[in-house]
Amino acid sequence: LCCCEYVDRRGRRNHLAACCCDCEELDDGCDRWLTCKSLPPGALERIAHTVADRLRVPWFSGAVKINVSLVPPLVLLPVFLHVAALHFLLGLIVLTSLPVVVLWYYYLTHRRKERTLFFLSLGLFSLGYMYYVFLREVVPRGHVEYSQVVALTCGLILMLAALSRAKKDPGYLPIPAGNEKPSHQGLTKRSVGGSSGGLHGTSGAASSRAVNGETKSYCRMSAEQLEGVKKDWCTKCQLVRPARAGHCRLCGRCVRRLDHHCVWINSCVGEQNHQAFILALSFFMLTSVYGITLTLHTICRGRTPFVALLYCPGAYSDYSSALSFTCVWYCAIVTAGMGYILLIQLLNISYNVTEREARLALRDNTGRRLLGGLVIDTGQYNRGLLCNWGHFLSLGSSPPQRSAEDIV
Repeated sequence: LCCCEYVDRRGRRNHLAACCCDCEELDDGCDRWLTCKSLPPGALERIAHTVADRLRVPWFSGAVKINVSLVPPLVLLPVFLHVAALHFLLGLIVLTSLPVVVLWYYYLTHRRKERTLFFLSLGLFSLGYMYYVFLREVVPRGHVEYSQVVALTCGLILMLAALSRAKKDPGYLPIPAGNEKPSHQGLTKRSVGGSSGGLHGTSGAASSRAVNGETKSYCRMSAEQLEGVKKDWCTKCQLVRPARAGHCRLCGRCVRRLDHHCVWINSCVGEQNHQAFILALSFFMLTSVYGITLTLHTICRGRTPFVALLYCPGAYSDYSSALSFTCVWYCAIVTAGMGYILLIQLLNISYNVTEREARLALRDNTGRRLLGGLVIDTGQYNRGLLCNWGHFLSLGSSPPQRSAEDIV
C-alpha cells in the first residue's frame, strides 16, 4: 500500500482520493431526502460507519484510520472557550453547559456499553491547550517567574508519566486459547486453595501456559467446591476468577482486584495500575491548583485566589485577560470533578474497598454507609487504616506465582 491507500471494512483496496465516491448508503439517503421519503432502519448507522472507515490520514505503510471520538474535543473546546471569553454571560452559559454535555455523553456511552476515546482526548487536549494559553497569555505579562514555569512544566510531565503507566495492563486475567473452554465437568478433583476471604468466598486458582505464543488457562477444583465455582465462574471469559477480581463489560476482560473502568484513561483500574492512577490524579490536582493560582495572581493582582475566582473586576477589560479567566474557571470545574474522584479513591483505600465491591454491597444491602455516604464499608477486607494502606502500596509488587510447568 502507498501512503494514501488502505483496505476498507469490506476488505477492498481503496484510496483517500475516493473518500466521497461510491457511498451507496449516502447516495440512497440523499435520494430519499430529495424525494421526501423516510430513511430505512439503520441507514444513519451505516452512513456513520462508512464515514468513520474513510476518515484517515496518509501514513508510510498505508492510510491510518482516525477514531471519530478524538475529533470533537480538538475542534469544539477552543471554539467554546473563545466564545465564552467574549462576554461574561456567554462565559456563564458555556461553562455551565459543558459539564452537562460531557455527563450526558458519558451516560449515553455507558448505557450502550461502548468504549470511546472522547474523554481521554478531552483530558489530554485540555491539558495541552491550558498550558498553551498559560504560556501565550499569562507568562508574557511578566508576573510569573521562570522557576514557576519550570515547576508547572515538571508537574505536567510527571502527571503524564503517571498517566502513561496507568494506561498499561491493569492486571488482565489470561484468556483460554482457541476454542478450548474449561468446563465444570472437566475440573479435576485436586483442590487448590485460593485467597481467603474472597468476594464470594471462592477457593480456586488458575495457572497459565504459553503455547505457540497464546496463553492457555487451566482451572483445578474439587467437586465439593463446585458451588463456589459457580459464584466466581466468568461465563464470558470462561475462567475461574481469583478473589476480588471482576469482569469489565466495556473491556470484555476479567481484571485482578478490579476497581472500576475509568473513561478518562479508557482503561480499567485494577491491581497493576491502581497506584499509578492515584499518582496521576494527585499530580494533576497539584499542577492544576498551582497553575490556577499563578494565573489569578497575574490577572487579578492584590486578591487571594479564592476571592479572585469569584470576583475579578478587570477580568474582561481585554480579550487576553478574559480568555485567561475563562480558562481558569474551566480548570476549576475540571479540578473539582477530579478532586471528588481522588477523595473517593483515598477513602476507599483507607477502608480497603474497591468501587466494584461498593456497588455490589449497595445492590445487596450488605455494606455500611460512612462519612455521609462517601464510602461504603463492606467489612470484608478492612484491617485498619495502616494495614489497608500497606496493602495498597504493596499492590503489583509480588506478581502471581507461576508453576514450574508454566516456566518451562
